Amino acid sequence: MDVSPRRPRDWIVDSLLFGFAVGFGLFTASVRMPILHLMPHPALFHLDQVLGVAGCAAIWWRRRHPTGLALVLVVVSAWSELIAGATIVALFNVAVHRPPRVTAGVFGLSVLSCVVFVVLRPDPVDPGGAVFLLGTSIYGMATGWGMVIHHRRQLAASRRDREAQMATEVRLRAEQAQLQAREAIAREMHDVLGHRLSLLSVHAGALEFRPDAPPDDVARAAKIIRESAHQALQDLRDVIGVLRAPVRELPQPTLAEVGRLTEESARAGMRVTLTEQVEGEVPGLTGRTGYRIVQEGLTNARKHAPGAEVAVSVSGAPEAGLTVEVRNTPPPGEPAVHPGGQGLTGLAERVALAGGTLSHGGRPDGGWVLRAWLPWPA
Repeated sequence: MDVSPRRPRDWIVDSLLFGFAVGFGLFTASVRMPILHLMPHPALFHLDQVLGVAGCAAIWWRRRHPTGLALVLVVVSAWSELIAGATIVALFNVAVHRPPRVTAGVFGLSVLSCVVFVVLRPDPVDPGGAVFLLGTSIYGMATGWGMVIHHRRQLAASRRDREAQMATEVRLRAEQAQLQAREAIAREMHDVLGHRLSLLSVHAGALEFRPDAPPDDVARAAKIIRESAHQALQDLRDVIGVLRAPVRELPQPTLAEVGRLTEESARAGMRVTLTEQVEGEVPGLTGRTGYRIVQEGLTNARKHAPGAEVAVSVSGAPEAGLTVEVRNTPPPGEPAVHPGGQGLTGLAERVALAGGTLSHGGRPDGGWVLRAWLPWPA
């Protein structure tokens, strides 16, 4: 039931339909007036006019009770012919606003009313069959037109729903892509800055615990701190540059830079050795992931096992895959503290995205080992 207030467009439509019903009734009355004396009960024509006026007035309530109004008018039209215009409007209204099953039922009743009308009100001029065909044809056209409008509105509503659903999906995909980008940037910042800041911490700690160190050692440590801080700022600028320019990719190192990574750690005072047995050129994703594994392993060794010996091993070949291992001995004088922060979690995600496997844990001698295998297609 439509109880919303009429808009200007609704008033125009209702007025046109009311005018059609009145005009159709007047046309029918004008046709009947010359042959009124031939009808068996001419006085009933005046009652028919009253019913026609009442049916036209009822058109203004078509929005509130479309089905009920149509049923009443169809039943009355089984006797009254001047109410036919209002009945046509009611059938059209039901077809527009109600499901096809309801429309079909009301139209079927209108066909039956045409049969009853031919029996109760035989035309003195036209044969009953012609009157029946004319009535059902007009009712059928009104009903069919209304059903066309009904289906067009359904298609338009379905299209709007699809557009809204697509907009929601686009928004969700954008949010997911944004979340993935944030996670990628967070991993980069952790890997890059964590390594640089751990180097700064090592050298700053050395200066703190050795205030009487020779001036050359102090100068060398200060130089390394300055260079590490400068490099950390440069790495941070690269990441921020990616945020400001979405079309760029995150700056990514390669496996060939693992040597430089271990040299930096050695200059910071770590006892680190590197063993490389790599045959051929490592693919980009595999090489970048291998570099991050070594970087995370060295950072964790500096933080959780200061003073321990660290051995880095990188080996592999096409089809056999790339194996990266970082292991350290227990730190001198104290038990090793095994890492369990976000770094290993992010590293596991990297390795999984590259299609590899990652394992880590304590060694029988109290040390720690970080090992990964990455696929290397031929």
